Amino acid sequence: MPKNSKTVKREIDDDEVTESVKDLLSNEDNCEDSFKSSSLMVGDVPQNKERDVEEGSEEEEEEEERPAWSSKLQYILAQVGFSVGLGNVWRFPYLCQKNGGGAYLVPYLILLVVIGIPLFFLELAVGQRIRRGSIGVWNYISPRLGGIGFASCLVCFFVALYYNVIIGWSLFYFSQSFQQPLPWHECPLVKNKTNTYVEPECEKSSATTYYWYRVALDISDSISESGGLNWRMTLCLLAAWTMVCLAMMKGIQSSGKVMYFSSLFPYVVLICFLARAFLLKGSVDGIIHMFTPKLEIMLEPKVWREAATQVFFALGLGFGGVIAFSSYNKRDNNCHFDAVLVSFINFFTSVLATLVVFAVLGFKANIMNAKCVEMNTKKIIGFLGKEINPSLIPHHINFSNVSPEDYQQMTNIIRGVMENDYPRLGLDSCDIKEELNKAVQGTGLAFIAFTEAMTHFPASPFWSVMFFLMLVNLGLGSMFGTIQGILTPIVDTFKVRKEYLTVGCCVLAFCIGLIFVQRSGNYFVAMFDDYSATLPLLIVVLLENIAVAWVYGTDKFFEDLKDMLGFTPYCYYYYMWKFITPVLLLGLLATSIIQMGLSPPSYSAWNQQLAQEQSLSYPPWGLAVCISLVVIAILPVPVVFILRCLNIIDENAGGLSTVSYKKGRIIKDTACRNREEDEDNASLLNVKTPSEAPSPMPANYRKQSGPASGADVMLNGSCSTGYVMPNITDIPDMPESDL
Repeated sequence: MPKNSKTVKREIDDDEVTESVKDLLSNEDNCEDSFKSSSLMVGDVPQNKERDVEEGSEEEEEEEERPAWSSKLQYILAQVGFSVGLGNVWRFPYLCQKNGGGAYLVPYLILLVVIGIPLFFLELAVGQRIRRGSIGVWNYISPRLGGIGFASCLVCFFVALYYNVIIGWSLFYFSQSFQQPLPWHECPLVKNKTNTYVEPECEKSSATTYYWYRVALDISDSISESGGLNWRMTLCLLAAWTMVCLAMMKGIQSSGKVMYFSSLFPYVVLICFLARAFLLKGSVDGIIHMFTPKLEIMLEPKVWREAATQVFFALGLGFGGVIAFSSYNKRDNNCHFDAVLVSFINFFTSVLATLVVFAVLGFKANIMNAKCVEMNTKKIIGFLGKEINPSLIPHHINFSNVSPEDYQQMTNIIRGVMENDYPRLGLDSCDIKEELNKAVQGTGLAFIAFTEAMTHFPASPFWSVMFFLMLVNLGLGSMFGTIQGILTPIVDTFKVRKEYLTVGCCVLAFCIGLIFVQRSGNYFVAMFDDYSATLPLLIVVLLENIAVAWVYGTDKFFEDLKDMLGFTPYCYYYYMWKFITPVLLLGLLATSIIQMGLSPPSYSAWNQQLAQEQSLSYPPWGLAVCISLVVIAILPVPVVFILRCLNIIDENAGGLSTVSYKKGRIIKDTACRNREEDEDNASLLNVKTPSEAPSPMPANYRKQSGPASGADVMLNGSCSTGYVMPNITDIPDMPESDL
């Protein structure tokens, strides 16, 4: 009802009410204001309007205090910081290297347009329109699907647990980078009473590999061997959670300001690395290798599945962070533009990071190839006059300085003459393409391959400091969105103090995260990365798509978007949301389940004796943990659905509101603290909105003896305010004398 319904008293009979022009126009204006205040978005309260404290709902009061982004730039940087993360630096280049080089960009870009942008736009739109976190949004759309929001929060929590460990690793390497030479520059020497020798484990692998597994992680041989806490990594994890807690303490007011640095600094570092890498020998070989497409690989279904998965995770879909960030926007913000902009920024960031990685790996491949040539040339010199006839060596070759081309020429001649005996010589091929084809991903790329390449950079400590500071910033940007995906829904739903919740969440996460800083912690990080997010997030996003497109309705959602944006989105999104994207998500989910079923759960363990990784199967308790991670993350969806269906949980529980949407009418239901107090407001005003008729306009106000025709008024046992707009023909003509 309009706000002055209690102060303006009217005598209402069963047939018709005649009012003065003054009261009529007053009520019409108030109806317009009330209509605007309740239009689809809960709590978008007019700022220059006094509120009736007795009738104002708790929800409206909460929305008045809801924070907002101080600028559009801050919001875009927050979304970019959340979507652009460590996966852009070490996951995308690996997939590009593994799946056909430049050819991989084609399926990735196609799936970004077909899956990524429509789903990203969908999450931005529902968050901005409803102005709630993930729990409130899906309760608002359909209370029976409210478990989607709780599942998002659980997945965010699982991901935050191990993601911050990676930030801790980066902090450790950052702290160790202020040394010349870098501590992982060469293998350590072991001294005993008689002689000095190189550490055998390091000699069998490499200096950077040894430093990562033995010094940084001090890793155990299997997941079953805990080995106790690694005190260095424990302190780094504490520092990482302290940084996140301080940045998130005041919500977007504090984290938004941090985004100016954490989101922009990685681009500065990537551009500096790219410029420096182009000046290094062999970087062009890496770039050429990247853009040499292997088109035949594009026909493999596995390439498309991995591209779809990467698109899915690159944008942070399903985590709730996208919804949380957009919920602090103004209702008329152009979220379609934001979705396209952030998606393509993410794509070009991935391409930029891939250029940097391949340029640096090209330089590293040339260094390793030169070492290979040097070692095998010494073997050839030792075989001369014995196994190899000196006449086979071309005269122009100078053994003091053998180039890769000269070495290839020598080995080709020797192989041609000594075809049967050549394998016995043990000469390596020393081909730079083979070196570039050695696929390295994840922590192996960042903490082993990249660090090894930087040891050959001039002023290597400076570049190491910049690189690991960039990793810290990329990780923090993603962590802010992940933690926001936990805090915002809980604060909106349960009305707790954000400061206390932030501190409590970070303390709890740090305590649980101690399992990741054991000597076996790296294996738990791999376990959580493989099983806590992949399958649950696919299910969450599929349910989000179905909830909006089929439960709520694509047509009604398009009307909401038109009202919010001021224009109707392209029909392309209509067909994507309703048909194409759900089918693709179902296919992706099915193939992921099949893949998990065909390949038993396993992990890569570091074997100290062999100084190399080996694949081990999880013990029975490890398999139970893997299955539990998937089940716990998805469990809220069926639990909430069943509880709602059995009416064990009231659909308006927790102060949440449900809204029924119909074309041309908005009916807002809110939980009442005292129904009897507002019984005189139970009738509906039958008016025409100012947007559909000139003002002033004659209108009739009459009491409804039953629900308005076609209004779909659902009171759910609580007081309701509704605005029903009939056709102009339903209003009888009034003589001019009445005006």
